[in-house]
Amino acid sequence: MLSTESLKKIDQEIAKYPLEKKQSAVMSALAIAQDEKGWLANETINFVAEYLDMPPIAVYEVATFYNMYNLEPLGKYKITVCTNLPCALSGSNESAVYLKKKLGIEFNQTTPDGKFTLKEGECFGACGDAPVLLINNKRMCSFMSNEMIDKLLEELNK
Repeated sequence: MLSTESLKKIDQEIAKYPLEKKQSAVMSALAIAQDEKGWLANETINFVAEYLDMPPIAVYEVATFYNMYNLEPLGKYKITVCTNLPCALSGSNESAVYLKKKLGIEFNQTTPDGKFTLKEGECFGACGDAPVLLINNKRMCSFMSNEMIDKLLEELNK
């Protein structure tokens, strides 16, 4: 189900915990699986559950609670806009409107070319840097004016 490389990474995460607590690596294991597969299909979640000796429902609870896990195929670039109150007061709602217009999609939609998916997120812990975008759950972009959004989209379109 997962490559040898991904399994080695998961084993490294498991090694951080006492053997009887290997389930504590569930978040890392899901992230590693998602990095390989692009999203978490039911069979991938079930595989992680079996690998960690967990009931599948417990892994589903984690995967469905956190918005960093993709439970369906998304565009090549997942752009998440923080719309929590501090960011909203600092322009994130306007950035979201601009992105929607620029990409021609709404939240939870993907562009027809499959390149961008737009998501709404809650607090990224960078309120002073608002508006804040998160690209593919890994790259945080701060102070995102319309001009900065244009530059980012241009960069990602290359």
